Amino acid sequence: MPIYSMTGYARVLVRVQDGGQNREQNRENEQMSYTLSVKSVNHRFLDIQMRIPNGLDALIRGHVDLSLSIDRASQQKAGYNRELVAGFIAAFNSAREDFSLQGAPDLNAVLRLPGAMQSDNRGEDDLTALSDSVRQQIGPLLEELKIMRAREGESLAAILNATLDRLTEATNGVAELRPEIEQRFQDRLTQRLLAATGPEFNRQRLLEEVAVIVERSDVAEELARMHTHIGHFRGLLAAGGEVGKKLDFLLQEMNREANTMLSKTGGVGGKGTRMTELGLAMKAEIEKAREQIQNVE
Repeated sequence: MPIYSMTGYARVLVRVQDGGQNREQNRENEQMSYTLSVKSVNHRFLDIQMRIPNGLDALIRGHVDLSLSIDRASQQKAGYNRELVAGFIAAFNSAREDFSLQGAPDLNAVLRLPGAMQSDNRGEDDLTALSDSVRQQIGPLLEELKIMRAREGESLAAILNATLDRLTEATNGVAELRPEIEQRFQDRLTQRLLAATGPEFNRQRLLEEVAVIVERSDVAEELARMHTHIGHFRGLLAAGGEVGKKLDFLLQEMNREANTMLSKTGGVGGKGTRMTELGLAMKAEIEKAREQIQNVE
């Protein structure tokens, strides 16, 4: 199963024969066309929004935007919603009489009311034909969106795998330097403690304390956990599905291990500087991966 990007877009243009049965002869060949589009972008939760014309509201880890726009292929006679306009005028006249006011309804204002203007040939048959057509198209359209999201997901997987390769390389580099850095840290600590305590101090006891401190500064466990996290990350990428949140959690754990390694190996001269460079490189790769993960479902 592939991983899916939360980014995708699909669009279809459809022509529908008007479904009305009681039409004048010169309207028998009228057609209605509509554009149905759907796009998705990254979002923390599922967020679906639809943009459809008035009167069609019954057509029902990303933001999904479904748009339906209608166009008529033939010239149409404009009409108005007589019931709505009549109700407005009746209310206007009633208010004028109740408060003894002067004036007359403004036709321009009336026709700007939502739903006042409408096509005179949109009947129930038209809406039925449109609804049936949209239901037929929505499945293939969403499948097209899914294909695009899968294609984007493949690109994301390739980028993330390349990032993991560099992260693994940096982790292996730290593992190679670890014995030498550990010995250097032990020698440096021993010299400082001997200089501070003098020769009369129990040397064996001193070396034992140094060994304990060096062991606490060892990064072997962090390296082991980093390799485990990388392997788990690769496994989730290969399995696919809805893995975005799991991958983000793993990257948080990786970043924690990198920070711990940097804190334990800081202040060691020589090749310790190289280990610091590798630790910072690990953090940089982790941050790059986190940016890509924000778009994984």
